Amino acid sequence: MPSAPKLRNVLATLLVHADQVVPVSALIKELWDDEPPLSGLTTLQTYILNLRKTFVAATCMPATEVAKSILVTQVGGYMFSTGGGTLDIHEYHRLVADGREALSTGDDRTAVRLLNEALRLWRGPALVDVPMGRILESKRRQFEESRLVVLEYLVDAELRLGMHREVLTELAALTAENPLHEGLHTQYMRALHLSGRRAQALEVFHRLRGNLVGELGLEPELPTQRVHQAILNSQTDFEDLRLSRPLGEIVRTSAWGSVRPY
Repeated sequence: MPSAPKLRNVLATLLVHADQVVPVSALIKELWDDEPPLSGLTTLQTYILNLRKTFVAATCMPATEVAKSILVTQVGGYMFSTGGGTLDIHEYHRLVADGREALSTGDDRTAVRLLNEALRLWRGPALVDVPMGRILESKRRQFEESRLVVLEYLVDAELRLGMHREVLTELAALTAENPLHEGLHTQYMRALHLSGRRAQALEVFHRLRGNLVGELGLEPELPTQRVHQAILNSQTDFEDLRLSRPLGEIVRTSAWGSVRPY
């Protein structure tokens, strides 16, 4: 990864849209928002040239081959080509799709294995070391939201498999990192209660409620309140209070508006 911030920005934008043409206008907006310099196009072309030099040094390929098969000029934009290879983000999406398919068919053990494999590809917050404009910030939020959704499905499957104590440490950290996330707090409440720690489960609810009321002026939603009531009633059957299994084809939307199946 280059050290210059603008080069990192351009490379990251191309990588997160690998095998797609990123329009020149989008790259300019990512770099300078709505106030590009008069030399913006020329400067972008210089960044692309410098990135190609970086790939030449890294791969020992000729510059002409790099321009033809890695960082490719297309009509109206540029494309990072994987050449049939796989980036971590592509592998993540594949594992998530397979995991959700396993969930939809009721195969929780396979789903837990696949979703855990997907999450192990994360090495920290998305794009943490890259300066971000609108496009990358949008992608960062999409990646982070995807990770939280996967975590919710994973924990739900683990709870169905009776892994109540195994999920406690991770849920303690996740709820601390996401103090307004009702889904994770609800799962933490269930896991604590099913592990015989009813008082702590109720404390989690009151902490969540305090955060929601204090920061947003909102009460917890009905599913969270139902789990709270079930714990008050010493109920241990949460069958009708779990996440719905994903059904049908799962889709995701690219930054350019096209919808593609996982």
